[in-house]
Amino acid sequence: MVFSAPVFLFFFLPAVVAGYYLSPRRWRNAVLLLGSLLFYTWGAGWIVIVLVVSIAANFFLGLRIERLMDDGRRSRAQRYLALAVILNVGLLAWFKYANFGVASLDRVLGAVGIPPMPWAEVLLPIGISFYTFHSLSYILDVHRGTARHLASRVDFALYITFFPQLVAGPIVRFHEIRDQLVSRRETSAAFAAGVYRFSLGLGKKVLIADQIAPVVHAVFATSPGQLTTGVAALGVIAYAVQLYFDFSGYSDMALGIAQMFGIRLPENFDRPYSSRSVTEFWRRWHMSLSRWFRDYLYISLGGNRGTAFQMYRNLIIVFLVTGLWHGAQWTFVLWGAYHGALLLAERIAGIGRSQPPRRDLLGQARTIALVLFGWILFRSPSLGYALGFMRALLRPGLALPGAVAATLDPMTVFLLIFGICSVLIPRTWVTGDRLEVPRTPAGWALRLAMVGLVLPASLVLVLASGFSPFLYFQF
Repeated sequence: MVFSAPVFLFFFLPAVVAGYYLSPRRWRNAVLLLGSLLFYTWGAGWIVIVLVVSIAANFFLGLRIERLMDDGRRSRAQRYLALAVILNVGLLAWFKYANFGVASLDRVLGAVGIPPMPWAEVLLPIGISFYTFHSLSYILDVHRGTARHLASRVDFALYITFFPQLVAGPIVRFHEIRDQLVSRRETSAAFAAGVYRFSLGLGKKVLIADQIAPVVHAVFATSPGQLTTGVAALGVIAYAVQLYFDFSGYSDMALGIAQMFGIRLPENFDRPYSSRSVTEFWRRWHMSLSRWFRDYLYISLGGNRGTAFQMYRNLIIVFLVTGLWHGAQWTFVLWGAYHGALLLAERIAGIGRSQPPRRDLLGQARTIALVLFGWILFRSPSLGYALGFMRALLRPGLALPGAVAATLDPMTVFLLIFGICSVLIPRTWVTGDRLEVPRTPAGWALRLAMVGLVLPASLVLVLASGFSPFLYFQF
């Protein structure tokens, strides 16, 4: 079940909202928990067992760690912490990376004439990358004393399974939401803001990202040998627009749904293509992931402390892991290494440390070009295809293959241009914030446009187009 599916929009979400507000306050978290488990099971089936086992194990381990820390038994608490980290990382490694590891080993064995290992494919549970990071955040926050353990099993299970952010984020650090799970205040103003925010996200997804998707699929389904500079550039630019509007649209919908229940989730995007350096890009793109890696990996490795070599090493490790987190393929590992190298170069050059001029068009253009080049690795199905695609950028020509030309109807071209032009919007204009608290006539007009134009048009397209998964569901 996805947010843009008719069954979610017209049946599941209204039913959960009605059940939530018709229930006594003490039962509301239980209603959300039941709805979240149904939401997950709808798409995952029996593999929900992995999620349930993870919840039970982490609840016990977190409780045990806190009690040991309160009793001053720090060394024993650290052993339980190590057990929790091994359990969570082990589950993620097995389900997400076992197939990748065996395939890589088989290629090495095949190179020396050894037959491949007998192996049954491991099924990847939906959203395991996200709920594993939530579990680790809980364990680490409790151990550090950043937040207290949740006494209620229902409250804890809701933190892990809360359906708006369960399968594609944003990644909510435990200390950010802990108190909201115990006590919160729902208001009509927050509910209305949630509806507007959800409408914005739905429009981004179905009116822009889904309409541009056929162009991206057609280009990346074309053999690299048939691509030219113009077609390859069209493909990567279209993918940059599709990915941003798809993922930021999902995040807007997640934040909007959460607000309907009185819960504030952290922002995940802040106009990333307006960044004037790659360092700034990572402060604005998938911000919840960047904050998670900063708090729980980069700082744990030593962060900026120590020598320059140690700081650079920590940075490279974080981005190698960031790439691997996105997918069990060498393309993602190299994408992470590529961004790590760019950040390392900017650190050495002093770029991104001080605040650049408000209108640094050269810096913005340079950053967009570097990010677009990286998206080739991110989107390509293999390293060989990615290298061929990069070579195609140097092959002059504008002729479009028939399959690509067939996707470029006037409306698609208009939406693609609209998406590209979004980089020209002033960097201080963040639509989601202006929808939540309109302070000007333009803000109120934007709200009216959401419910009068964007939401109805999106619902019509949902009914007409059918199922379209979010890109980040694969991670």
